[in-house]
Amino acid sequence: MPDPKRDLLRHTVATIAYRGSRALRGTPESFADFRATESNRTPAEILAHMGDLFDWCLSIAQGKQAWHNSTPLAWIQEQERFFTSLEAFDAYLASESPLGAPAEKLLQGGVADALTHIGQIAMLRRIAGCPMRGENYYVASIHAGRVGAEQAAAVREFD
Repeated sequence: MPDPKRDLLRHTVATIAYRGSRALRGTPESFADFRATESNRTPAEILAHMGDLFDWCLSIAQGKQAWHNSTPLAWIQEQERFFTSLEAFDAYLASESPLGAPAEKLLQGGVADALTHIGQIAMLRRIAGCPMRGENYYVASIHAGRVGAEQAAAVREFD
C-alpha cells in the first residue's frame, strides 16, 4: 500500500537532485576551493557535508543512526559521491523496508538541511563570478526516483 509521506519524501529527494544538479552544472574545478571569507566553508566542503547528510539519513532510515565527517574529494568525485548517496537513500525509501524513523523527522533533518546547502552553493557561485541561471522550479520536470546527476532539461530558465 502506498505511503503518501514516504512518496513526498522521495519527491523531495528528487527535488534536491534536480536543484543540486543545477547548482553544480558548469562549475569550474577552481570553484570547489572558493571561499567568500576565511570562516566560510568551501563549495567542496559543503558538498561533502551534503553527501554525509544523505549517508546519515540512510543510516537513520535503516534504524542504525551513524554520522561521519568526510574529507572532501576532488570536485568531480565529490559530485559523484553526492549523487550516489542520494541514490542509495532513495533506493531504500523506494523499497518495502521499514523506516527506522518517521518520514517527517527525516525531512526536517538532513533532507531540509540539504536544500539550504544547495542555496549556499548557488549563492557562492554568484559571489565567485560563475552565477547560474534562474529557473521556474514549479514547472520543472521532477519525479520521484530520478535522483542521479542526469536530470531533465530546464523548462523555463531566466537571467
